[in-house]
Amino acid sequence: MSFNSEKAVVRSYQAAFDKGEASDVKGVVKSYVDENAKIYACYPFDKCSTPAELVKELWEPLKQSFTRMKRREDVFMAGDNSAGEGKWVMSMGHFAGLFDKPFLRIRSTGKLAFLRYAEFFEVRENKIVSHAIFFDLIALMQQVGLNPLPVETGHTFVYPGPCDHNGLLFEEQDPKESKKTIELVEEMVKDLDSLNKSGNDNCPPELLAKCWSEDMVWYGPAGIGATYTIERYQQQHQFPFRKGLKDKVFNGHVARFSEGSFACFFGWPNLSNTAGGGLFGMPASGIRADMRVVDVYYRKGDKLLENWVLMDVPYWLKQQGLDILSRTTTYS
Repeated sequence: MSFNSEKAVVRSYQAAFDKGEASDVKGVVKSYVDENAKIYACYPFDKCSTPAELVKELWEPLKQSFTRMKRREDVFMAGDNSAGEGKWVMSMGHFAGLFDKPFLRIRSTGKLAFLRYAEFFEVRENKIVSHAIFFDLIALMQQVGLNPLPVETGHTFVYPGPCDHNGLLFEEQDPKESKKTIELVEEMVKDLDSLNKSGNDNCPPELLAKCWSEDMVWYGPAGIGATYTIERYQQQHQFPFRKGLKDKVFNGHVARFSEGSFACFFGWPNLSNTAGGGLFGMPASGIRADMRVVDVYYRKGDKLLENWVLMDVPYWLKQQGLDILSRTTTYS
């Protein structure tokens, strides 16, 4: 199935958005995004319920903060939503620019900064009718010398795109390859959901090896960081994460789709859990909280090789009573 028309809408929107100044964004969004579009925006923009509010609270301030902002896109793809309805497009990469004015009270440096992003667009009748935007704000804070969380179990840096430099799917892809990818991702999700239900936090490596390459690279959110190989992934993320969270429940996804060798999804929320102590340096709280997460996957052969993850960590921490944006920017 072709997604050329949906891709064309999003690429035209991106071109106009990227070219415009802060004062132009309102008109661009009005031209491409339905005024009643469903908005899914990471904290602290999650109070925005309309495209107009998102322009005022997010896009105009960001354009004012990042001089000559450019989009450095690593993955662009589209597909049918296997978690619901509609045709969706996903873009992942970084917004890069000269950080000349504070953003969310994060101090500016006058230097080049990279803001990691993932966007999802549902397109219907040549209009964007749903729009999700996730940032890694903690990674931006780290770039200006603010470290709001304890030492990471992995390591955060400016993450690259796919190792084979093939993530911009502007042309049609083989539907057979798309089917292979989504089936592999759904098998992996099913395995992890079964593990959650079992209460076993010591995932055997052979379970991961069913779907993952031994040379897997996991590009996690700042606060956790990236890790490489199944063994180190388990040591540096999976075990600390699973043992630091209790009563884990998978809630499903808003959108999940594949194209060619790539797949992606996001949830609102994906997961619900209770802080058991240790994760992000937080003590056991007994507080039930939700996690909103984006995953983007690259399959090579019959295994998943790379995984980029954006997690709305500030939102999860806010539910635990810690507003890292307020605390860090107030006393920095």
